[in-house]
Amino acid sequence: MANTSEEILYVYKDKVYLNITNKCPCACTFCIRSKKDAIGDASNLWLNHNPSFEEVKAAIDAFDFNGYNEIIFCGYGEPTNSFDVLVKTAQYIRSKLGIKIRVNTNGLGSLVNGRDISAELCSNVDAVSISLNCSNKEDYLKTVRPKFGIESFDEMLDFAKKCRALTENVALSVVDVIGEDEIEKCQKIAEGLNIPLRVRKYDNSSDN
Repeated sequence: MANTSEEILYVYKDKVYLNITNKCPCACTFCIRSKKDAIGDASNLWLNHNPSFEEVKAAIDAFDFNGYNEIIFCGYGEPTNSFDVLVKTAQYIRSKLGIKIRVNTNGLGSLVNGRDISAELCSNVDAVSISLNCSNKEDYLKTVRPKFGIESFDEMLDFAKKCRALTENVALSVVDVIGEDEIEKCQKIAEGLNIPLRVRKYDNSSDN
């Protein structure tokens, strides 16, 4: 059975989101997908299979983008887990629509794909938001629970550095559940990388 456009594309607040995979190398303790099946106007973000570029294209073609100024790769999985579809889709959006493209990522896409994807990613989107989540590798391992192990934290920071060298439109993010002390430590990390830090409010429907 084909994925519906509602599963692939959904609206949350004033932004359009693309849900192109449910695969993720992490199992964050605060992840919204462990709490509910959908957010925004979606009825179910659990995909019955990874959509092809043709399926994602069809969902985009069927949607009225009037009034929206940004489209974001962010669903119930890590978008770089379907990197080829991400790139093709971003290129299609640029050719068809005059809106900004952002990717919300855990920053482990190069590990996922077995190669450095930072340049290809940054050249095909307008902004990259990377989940920092913790200020040190030990807490990151316990909270984010990446399948790549203890070195994932340093790999994520290295990915952020590479993206920042390619574009100014990079941000790090944390969820406010980590507490003020930890947020301050994360702020210092972000400042050291010359990357702004965005603090997201955890409300059971936050984007990543």
